[in-house]
Amino acid sequence: MIHLVRNVLLLSSFLSLAACAASTPARSGAVAAPDTTRKPTAQAAPDDLSRFRPVFTAPKTTGLPAAPVNRAPVTPTAHVNPQIEQRLRDQAYTNQNVKYAQGFRILAYVGLEREQAMATRRAIISRYPEETDYITFKQPVFRLWVGDYLTRLEAEQAMLRIRPIAPKAELQPAQVVLNKSVF
Repeated sequence: MIHLVRNVLLLSSFLSLAACAASTPARSGAVAAPDTTRKPTAQAAPDDLSRFRPVFTAPKTTGLPAAPVNRAPVTPTAHVNPQIEQRLRDQAYTNQNVKYAQGFRILAYVGLEREQAMATRRAIISRYPEETDYITFKQPVFRLWVGDYLTRLEAEQAMLRIRPIAPKAELQPAQVVLNKSVF
């Protein structure tokens, strides 16, 4: 029985040693461990890539600058054919029916007092009679809108004129009425 216990213990120790030996990396005598220390090395010269670079020849230059060529302007002949003319007429007819466009208006007054809104309106109209004005009332607020401007630049210029009269004026995007007499 003692031999059996001794043999079992011996066998188990051999198996555990074999398992440990299998889990470690194998070392062979010919392969050395990699060296991780940094050693100063000389910079290797880069490859010569000049054979891959394109070569361009310089343009020939003359001593005199090139003189501009004066050519007579060419007037187009028959540049509007009947189909284009018909489409232009159709588009002009369609544009006659357009009354509104996206633009800007100046909100000159917002408040609860009708008298103040009317006084601001009178001051603006007396100084700038060409401006159109719109007063809206949604209980309890009065709003005074001034102008119909298609571009923000026009609206900003008009707002600079109106600011002395209505210091709290601000620019608002709105659907504006197109003035057909300008076109």
